[in-house]
Amino acid sequence: MTDLLKADQGQDAHTIHLVDEDSFEDWKKAQPQRIRTLLEANRFEGKQGYQWLTLPGAGDDDWSVVTTVADVDELSPWCLAKLGEDLPEGIYRLADDKDPGPAKLGWILAQNQFCRYKSDHQERGDRTLLTPSPADVDRTALAAEATLLVRDMIDTPTADMGPGEIEAKVREIAGRFGAEVDTIKGDALEQGYPMIHAVGKAASRANAPRLIELAWGKADAPRLAIIGKGVAFDSGGLDIKAASGMRLMKKDMGGAAHALALAFLVMARNLPVRLHLLIPAVENAISEDSFRPGDIIKSRKGLTVEIDNTDAEGRLILGDALHKAGEDGAPDLLVDFATLTGAARVALGPDLPPMFATDDSLADGIAAAGEKVGDDVWRMPLWDGYDEMLSSSIADMSNSAQGSFAGCITAALFLRRFIPDCDWVHFDTFGWRPSAKPGRPKGGEAYGLRATFAYLEERYGQ
Repeated sequence: MTDLLKADQGQDAHTIHLVDEDSFEDWKKAQPQRIRTLLEANRFEGKQGYQWLTLPGAGDDDWSVVTTVADVDELSPWCLAKLGEDLPEGIYRLADDKDPGPAKLGWILAQNQFCRYKSDHQERGDRTLLTPSPADVDRTALAAEATLLVRDMIDTPTADMGPGEIEAKVREIAGRFGAEVDTIKGDALEQGYPMIHAVGKAASRANAPRLIELAWGKADAPRLAIIGKGVAFDSGGLDIKAASGMRLMKKDMGGAAHALALAFLVMARNLPVRLHLLIPAVENAISEDSFRPGDIIKSRKGLTVEIDNTDAEGRLILGDALHKAGEDGAPDLLVDFATLTGAARVALGPDLPPMFATDDSLADGIAAAGEKVGDDVWRMPLWDGYDEMLSSSIADMSNSAQGSFAGCITAALFLRRFIPDCDWVHFDTFGWRPSAKPGRPKGGEAYGLRATFAYLEERYGQ
């Protein structure tokens, strides 16, 4: 990653001039006549919308670039991403020693593609951006690496990213930072983690269900628990999905990818916390061992859950994991990510993840951090009035509310019944980008990751 972003030490580089609608005319007047003529010939008028033009210099390799951005004074993470895709191999710096700021992230991500299964892929040379802020190089590279970890895990098909491969990825990351990993899997889950076992028991032995735990940090540090839904593929179970609903279900482990990426950032930046990562990893398959509508499962917490719909499986595996997170004492903060409900997408679309939180200052802090780093989230209510929708006449609760009302809220309320007494934030993320944007290809995507980590840095004093 650091080959794409380097500290500016006076290297030879092509200059990138940034203009917007307000600054273009003044910038143009300061250019020599030959440049003004070139701009006019190419109808480059500095209007909002992506446009760039190569400007010749005195020598053959002495050329620069001018490009439009929405606001030259407030660069977004994505304002240079398309330019980073389009420019030829080389080294670049912004004019007047301007700091690219958040745009550094988009520049890096724009040059990374998921090409694992492309037989005709050809690598392009690096486009390196120089920054006058050396301290930001490693930080930005880590943010990019975490984002790509989420994208690549989600984009990988289930045949190569089943529960076992999710565990392997956790162990790979743990090995980089000396973290400890323990796994309970298969029939060993039946007594201790019955909801995880029930959801995953229909899968093949190769995709046996498991609870993956990672521990890192000093014992006397405040405990941070991070949990991610790891449904490697969701057929819907016996309440089987239609073909259109099943097509993207390789992404149903997106919560696990987000959780692991956040844990990676916590360890890479050495936050002063005691990290506890839990990923229940399963495949919701169909076989003679499938759990059934009408079954009643006793959770690890002891609450009994009547199965109304086997396609509401993510909340079941999370319930056991959420309760486990508090068994050694309530954590200082509990964060979970899950590709949980289609209702969340109906409410807020694919790009804006619903956030549920038990504490106003926690929710406000994450939202504010997200605004700063260009990773917006939107708080949704944990409204007690809908809790009764989860009632069951023969068990403590149902796993799915009757009807289609308030689906993402009732799912969050289900999870709330399993959390310890601590600050808790839950993200119902889509984990997928339906159409490409600069620096953000169609496919797996991280939503709320950078917002949450920026908040953690503030909360824990880094």
